[in-house]
Amino acid sequence: MISIQTDDFDPAAEYQALRNSGSDTGAVATFTGLVRASGDQTGVTGLFLEHYPGMTEGVIQQLMDQASERWDIRAARVIHRVGSLALQEQIVFVGVASAHRGDAFAACEFIMDALKTTAPFWKKEITEQGAQWVEQKTSDLERSQGWDQN
Repeated sequence: MISIQTDDFDPAAEYQALRNSGSDTGAVATFTGLVRASGDQTGVTGLFLEHYPGMTEGVIQQLMDQASERWDIRAARVIHRVGSLALQEQIVFVGVASAHRGDAFAACEFIMDALKTTAPFWKKEITEQGAQWVEQKTSDLERSQGWDQN
């Protein structure tokens, strides 16, 4: 399931939904990302995120399909927020249910790494001095490309 939304989300409720994905579910791995103060700019006070509606969901679905082909997963969930977000607000949730922890961990990490570099989101850091669009980090791209070698 995929949600692109402005509203906050409840990680506990999302975990519970994944946990209830079937009697053969033996592991649930989740990741929740927060808006943080560090970045290339000093005095970051928040973020503004945009996306390409329709295309963004399609790209995320492809990532989830790839994860399902590589690992034995029962269910997966991605929530990504857009709009204005303040420091420490939740920005993204990725959760995966599987029979075994290794598949859940790997699929969750893969989806998050690929999400950072593949899905059409644009992020602007809001600072005390103004706003600036955030460039894709080389380290994020390297992590995502590393999955091609696994």
